[in-house]
Amino acid sequence: RSSKTFLEHPAGGYKKIFESCDELAEPIPAHVSGKIPAWLTGSLLRVGPGLFEIGDEPFYHIFDGQALIHKFDLKDGHVTYYRRFIRTDAYVRAMTEKRIVITEFGTAAYPDPCKNIFSRFFTYFQGIEVTDNCLVNIYPIGEDFYACTETNYITKVDPDTLETIKKVDLCNYLSVNGVTAHPHTEPDGTVYNIGNCFGKNMSLAYNIVKIPPPQDDKSDPIEKSKVLVQFPSSERFKPSYVHSFGMTENYFVFVETPVKINLLKFLTSWSIRGTNYMDCFESNDKMGTWFHLATKNPGEYIDHKFRTSAFNLFHHINCYEDQGFIVVDLCTWKGHDFVYNYLYLANVRQNWEEVKKAAMSAPQPEVRRYVLPLDIHREEQGKNLVSLPYTTATAVMCSDGNVWLEPEVLFSGPRQAFEFPQINYKKYCGKNYTFAYGLGLNHFIPDRICKLNVKSKETWIWQEPDAYPSEPLFVQSPDAKDEDDGVLMSIVVKPGVTQRPAFLLILNATDLTEIARAEVDVMIPVTLHGMYKP
Repeated sequence: RSSKTFLEHPAGGYKKIFESCDELAEPIPAHVSGKIPAWLTGSLLRVGPGLFEIGDEPFYHIFDGQALIHKFDLKDGHVTYYRRFIRTDAYVRAMTEKRIVITEFGTAAYPDPCKNIFSRFFTYFQGIEVTDNCLVNIYPIGEDFYACTETNYITKVDPDTLETIKKVDLCNYLSVNGVTAHPHTEPDGTVYNIGNCFGKNMSLAYNIVKIPPPQDDKSDPIEKSKVLVQFPSSERFKPSYVHSFGMTENYFVFVETPVKINLLKFLTSWSIRGTNYMDCFESNDKMGTWFHLATKNPGEYIDHKFRTSAFNLFHHINCYEDQGFIVVDLCTWKGHDFVYNYLYLANVRQNWEEVKKAAMSAPQPEVRRYVLPLDIHREEQGKNLVSLPYTTATAVMCSDGNVWLEPEVLFSGPRQAFEFPQINYKKYCGKNYTFAYGLGLNHFIPDRICKLNVKSKETWIWQEPDAYPSEPLFVQSPDAKDEDDGVLMSIVVKPGVTQRPAFLLILNATDLTEIARAEVDVMIPVTLHGMYKP
């Protein structure tokens, strides 16, 4: 089934997923074809950018558009669609002042033109106003739901009405500068995340934070959150960009990539001359990539020096322990050139030939498996330490005490990424597993849904001409026996069609055949991540 051809997009329909849209006053009905499984009742919640300019001021990067929350409700075979802008400070102030007020990821906000030089001078000393534009993901903490980006601000939202409840500053509870949009959750509701922070003697470190499960006394678990373990930074003043991390039953896996945040630049040039977050990234072309391990209970750093060649990493697929090894599956991008440099709106809004040309010089995507030995002896220098029977990944002790890792390639296609990975998380997170699901990016344009057997490397694909899907979420069927018994849910956009240009797609996760679709009469812009709420 993987013999399907790589699609071309000469009509450029993908440009439409990067256009602003209006929120809805109330949920609208969807037109269902096929039959939605009777057990599939609940909400698909997703977030992404929905407003790509304020008046005549454009946002420049794909991660700058104002956060829009989307919801498909499924009940008795009927489907409705609803969306609202999240009332973040960034959004509310932009609406009030009719200009970009808060600096976003790739767009600088300029000083208020109405202020005189004196009040500007004093505003300057209040320092950086960090964005709360929570367009990246939505996840539960305790009984509550939070939309998030990667700063210290998360935003509590009502999953039913999509109303914004409150902005939460994690700095009030934890010593972190920000946390990722990809927490891990245990079956009991315990949430783990990672963020960088200033450690001992002002040098940088990365903290794993733990937020306890829902409390009996109905108090907010965030108030009881704590730092569990600290990873050191390879460079004193330059933390690596961290987007996600790995968790097995007993370990945390942290991959430190050569994409660095220049903190000094971040702190100094910010308010002076229209600097944004993107301006503060730089690549270290010498360090390669470092893997770090820590135990979970109690949280302790393991001082093994795992090293490999340079890559960008955004999404861990899964990792697990097996016979004294930790198997780590990743969606990598080769080299130290920062992938986000290729995600400016100007890039993804170009004509197809230009889009393809731009991707030619970008890092190449690859799904990789690394295997980290837990038991390391200095005397085994030069020998491969990985004795798992099923992998070609290696780990070799070098004379300097470093353990050099080489991966097994699970999927690789020229400028064809298997990204936004999902698994049967409830049953297989941190455990030996077989299937990953993902969004296929074709020169950075999302145009197919993929399934990968990580053991046999077999792939399955769902695609339609001029159709642009989003990250597929796996929902297990109630009587599931096999790992892939369930459905995938994705929001798909077909900008070329005259009526009902967007739909919720429901696929059989076993073979990626279509079960049903629920079409709506509005365009839906790109979404990044989300969740299914039963």
